[in-house]
Amino acid sequence: MLLLAAGATGAQPPEEPLPVFRADVALVRVDAQVVGKNGQPVADLRQEDFLVEEDGQVQRIAYFGRESDPLDVLLLLDVSGSMRKSLEELAGAANAALRALQPQDRAAVMLFSRRTEVAQDFTAQTGAIEQALRAALRESRLGAGTLLNPCLMEAARFLAGQPVRGRRAMLVVTDNEGLNYQSPDEEVIAQLLAADTVLNALVVRNSKPSKPRTIVNPDFTPANVFGIAEATGGEALAARAGSAFAPLLERIRTRYLLQYPAPPGNPGAFRRIRVELSPAARQRYPGARVRARSGYTLTAGSLGQSPQSPPP
Repeated sequence: MLLLAAGATGAQPPEEPLPVFRADVALVRVDAQVVGKNGQPVADLRQEDFLVEEDGQVQRIAYFGRESDPLDVLLLLDVSGSMRKSLEELAGAANAALRALQPQDRAAVMLFSRRTEVAQDFTAQTGAIEQALRAALRESRLGAGTLLNPCLMEAARFLAGQPVRGRRAMLVVTDNEGLNYQSPDEEVIAQLLAADTVLNALVVRNSKPSKPRTIVNPDFTPANVFGIAEATGGEALAARAGSAFAPLLERIRTRYLLQYPAPPGNPGAFRRIRVELSPAARQRYPGARVRARSGYTLTAGSLGQSPQSPPP
């Protein structure tokens, strides 16, 4: 069986390892955001405003959706010591932010510093999510310091184990500090793509900016959630947690979902995907940019079915 995920303009796919997807229908899924020159999302596009290519060949869009598709969003919270004030702001803004979710949507909360822990499994009950966000302020058992990349990969594996309902997204709230040991960004990107997940990031601004570090050991790499979000087709925003939580969650909720029948071909090869606006849409929105993931790898299996209706 096959799960197919889809592509971005501008971002290059990771070299190794290639993301592999499994699914029960022959669909390539493209979770896309369009941002205008002013940095704000473009919200009134239609199916005919998009052009999708796979390995240079134009594809027929078989399904187009936006707010009607269910969303599963994982809120991944950095609970290291430097995040205390920002987590307080986040909890205070939770009630307003979670109003962006629709009745068919679900959210989960995972906490991390040196290790991860699921504080709240996926639920449609926003009250349970608010409670988990408040409880994050008391978490002190996950170790000192921050291992961002290993924890992102653990979160991706958690999402990969969930049933596919509609769109998937991850929102990590962090100060983007700390070092990663033997966990390069390329591995994180591959894990997120394999989990059919777009990473978005809210990078909180501290009062004292961190100093540039000189790193000699190549096994250690600095945190770079901005680059990882870009490569998966997501958005990273540096702002205060209290003011940015609600608008960023709303932007995640209202991304576009495109699907097209997977072309025949040999399993195992990385298929590059390019998503663009049509000439007419580019004329209406000059300078607009499409954010989406860069491609997918097809596993062995059958491609016999073609989409006839929206996903469940």
